[in-house]
Amino acid sequence: MQQRDESGGTEAQAKDVCLRLLTDRARSRHELEANLAKKGFTAEIANAVLDRLEKAKLVDDESFAQQWVQSRHKYSGKGKRALSMELRNKGVSNELALHALDTIDADDERQRAAELVRKRFRTLQMPDSSGPDARAERDKVVRRLVGMLARRGYSQGMAFAVVKEQLDSAGADTEGFDGPDSM
Repeated sequence: MQQRDESGGTEAQAKDVCLRLLTDRARSRHELEANLAKKGFTAEIANAVLDRLEKAKLVDDESFAQQWVQSRHKYSGKGKRALSMELRNKGVSNELALHALDTIDADDERQRAAELVRKRFRTLQMPDSSGPDARAERDKVVRRLVGMLARRGYSQGMAFAVVKEQLDSAGADTEGFDGPDSM
């Protein structure tokens, strides 16, 4: 029952490609479909192989989304917004993505953002709070930290609140600092 197409390969070859890809990390069905198409396998062969792999529980978008969210949040410090976009790019349905993102609550996200800010803050030079350009220098540090969080998918409001907390704990002058509108 090895179907062969003149432009692609057999089901066994497509299965081998998928299994090799799955040894590196879990993948979404969409990712595997794209890889098979890139290698010249027909949609018919790709669908047959992926359907069998789903039945064997080797391809499971729900499990993939859960693993992806937990791993990328914990190890890469990604916020919900960035994770949502990554899952969308990986072809995970909106429903499965929302379910996976619900495993990260607001406290977890805020705590991870605070860890990232503390780590980055240590490498930044905080100006002397009594110097003439202290406010401008503080604002520059704030922009860098907030920008770092924004690139990782954290909301602007959370980013400013976490940065303000870090500045307060470092003894920096935060008078007149109320978030994005104060800059």
